[in-house]
Amino acid sequence: MFNSQSSPLRRRLIQVAAATLCGFTAVGTAQAQAWPAKPIRLVVGFAPGGTTDVMARVMAQSLSEALGQTVLVENKPGASGNIAAAEVIRATADGYTFLLAPTSFETANPYLFKQTIAPAKDLTPVAGVGRSQMYLLVKPESPFKDAKELVAFARANPGKLSYTSAGAGTPPHLAGELFKKVTGIFATHIPYRGAAPALQDVMGNQADYVFDPGIGFPHVRAGKVRMLAVAGAKRSNFFPNVPTLAELGFKGAELDIWFGLWAPNGTPADVTARMGKEIAKALTQANTKTRYEAAGAEPIGLDNAEFRTLLVNEAKLLSGLIKDAKISVD
Repeated sequence: MFNSQSSPLRRRLIQVAAATLCGFTAVGTAQAQAWPAKPIRLVVGFAPGGTTDVMARVMAQSLSEALGQTVLVENKPGASGNIAAAEVIRATADGYTFLLAPTSFETANPYLFKQTIAPAKDLTPVAGVGRSQMYLLVKPESPFKDAKELVAFARANPGKLSYTSAGAGTPPHLAGELFKKVTGIFATHIPYRGAAPALQDVMGNQADYVFDPGIGFPHVRAGKVRMLAVAGAKRSNFFPNVPTLAELGFKGAELDIWFGLWAPNGTPADVTARMGKEIAKALTQANTKTRYEAAGAEPIGLDNAEFRTLLVNEAKLLSGLIKDAKISVD
């Protein structure tokens, strides 16, 4: 214990301790405020030009402006998004690497591929960044005026109809299988390497129908292909006069394509929270809506809790569908 004669020394020790504590606090605060101190990577599992890539580039621009740091989009296409997911899983969890992808890479891919990654366990959901609906389109000369007529014919003539998709295991393929399951029809699936060639063959009368993710809008408006229904929970803002499959009596055939942002496990919570906050702001901007709509998408945001709930529910739906339809891409 210090006596009165040692009080100057005591005061000096207290001053040193206080200065040291303030120094540690200042360092901690500086470190917390330092993010982002360098460019951020936004990894995308598909080639440039598609809906996922468009969303990533819109988000990259908005986030760059909001965070004061460059956000770079890196395209790592392959294996329905698994290559990009593996890249992000291996990345350092320091807040400088994120994955932007359709939810199907987590909710469907584990049941389609023999894979070593487990997205639901290896990545942290941050927020939803948008949605695309899918649309039942038929060839120009199709005799079907609506989805009910198509289903009636398919039921009476099993195997006579065929449908195309962007590839085995892709959301358009899964939408086609869900449609078959709900309606009880059988149609031959013809997979392609992309949504564009799948649509082209329907337009060219090589197949009967396709579930299109929105790239067919210009062709619908030009009369080169006809839209029979929306495979979503609600009518499309783009085509409000077109009924949903549920409205036509095929409830349970709804399947939207949702997109979101993930981070490597262990990424600081304050960083993911900030990213979620800035994404929510970006989705309200007029420029975001314009660029999304050009890709047939909508800037509908989901906060962290809503996004996690969507992932759980979609995984239940798609895992059961994949098992029942015996779908495999390996």
